[in-house]
Amino acid sequence: MPEPAPLVRQLADFALRCQRLGLPEAVERRTALALLDTYGCIAAGASTDPARAVARHLAEDHPGRALRELPRAAAARWLGTAAHAHDYDDAQLPTMVHPSAVAVPTALAHAREAPADQLLRATAVGAEIALRAGAAALDGNDSALFDRGLHMTSLCGTLGAAATAGLLRGLDAERLAHALAIATSLASGLLEANRVGGTVKPFHAGWAAAAGTTAAALAAHGLTGAPTALEGRFGYLNAFIGPHASAEALTEDLGERWHYLATVVKPYPTNGFTHPAVELATRLHAQGVRPDQIDTVHLDLPEPVLRTVAEPPAAKAAPPSGYAARFSAPFTVAVALHGGGGLGIALEDLHDDAVRDPALLALAARVHCRPGGRESAAFPEHLGCTLRARLRDGTVRTLRVADTLGSPARPLTPAQVDAKFTANTAALPAAALAPVRAATALAPHPDGAVALLPALDAAFAAAFTADTMS
Repeated sequence: MPEPAPLVRQLADFALRCQRLGLPEAVERRTALALLDTYGCIAAGASTDPARAVARHLAEDHPGRALRELPRAAAARWLGTAAHAHDYDDAQLPTMVHPSAVAVPTALAHAREAPADQLLRATAVGAEIALRAGAAALDGNDSALFDRGLHMTSLCGTLGAAATAGLLRGLDAERLAHALAIATSLASGLLEANRVGGTVKPFHAGWAAAAGTTAAALAAHGLTGAPTALEGRFGYLNAFIGPHASAEALTEDLGERWHYLATVVKPYPTNGFTHPAVELATRLHAQGVRPDQIDTVHLDLPEPVLRTVAEPPAAKAAPPSGYAARFSAPFTVAVALHGGGGLGIALEDLHDDAVRDPALLALAARVHCRPGGRESAAFPEHLGCTLRARLRDGTVRTLRVADTLGSPARPLTPAQVDAKFTANTAALPAAALAPVRAATALAPHPDGAVALLPALDAAFAAAFTADTMS
């Protein structure tokens, strides 16, 4: 029996098959939805501090404020940063990879020359490869990348971006395999800012998109990578993941089972692990319970998520910034109990002034998180929560949800997705958004993917005029 091809070549062959033969209908529709959702996240993130910093950095070498005039890697860097700036982009469990915040910006950075159908195919391939790289890092339900302090979206997204960019550059199988191999040397991103503060995390998605784009460009011009860059002794799997790495996860049922179909489209601009608790708090508020009636709230959550949204307790009860508040179950629940905007919490609810609001801080201090037996046993297939609110009159309200809103088990309705997109893109010209809606309906604009760029030019320009992070 012949030796199997190196992993980078197997992934390259998969990518080219998808480009040539097309996507399964469900994957095509999921990718079109991701384009709409991520485009909205880019628009909403354009005026944030991370996106402004990247835009101004790019302006040092590339004067002008038209995104379409930037080199591909530079455009990808800004688009990815903006897409991930509010943590409103889609994600997947248990890998914790945010695939579309890297794949969609990478594709959009190549929209000047890409046919619309190839844009969707390349996006799906990049997202799928990123998610499979995340699956290769799983040790049971835990990510070995997370345990090492490595940001899964950045480390895994770089590989996916190389595939997306390579397809849209027209690389053949050999050069596409080299692009993937080169990308393993460019992958990076640490999670310490999530723990103690900092605004670098959104940039990780931009860096991954730019790094993958650069890897594909270098491969196109003749740079080569190691054929065993993934599985080799000093390759990606051993260097970043270690003994728990699963090479099989990268290629098992490749093309038949799509991890991309298991992503969560977020209803709230907060870390996904907070979502079931936010939903229950929103329900409690809708039942007429006022914050001043609440004595304490206990949240039963899956044990593995507590380190992200509940620890350390003091920091989560009083986050230092609006961005940090997105990663706090106590604070986001307090916001929802006060009656947030949108579907329960809106972007305007999580500005920096909010984390200094005495009423929100007082309620967040009375929200306590603990591991729930039911929730831990069901995780990661199901992300649930039980909320128990003890009121000052001694009564207890108990609410429970087994699956998070936006998951494949409970997808957002078309109206909810459209409402999110409309809110996120409110500052952009409505006419310029028509091609995005058409692409989502799988009815591409006659001008092709380039029609997606005018609204992004407007979003990019906003990065030079905004004063504060939303």
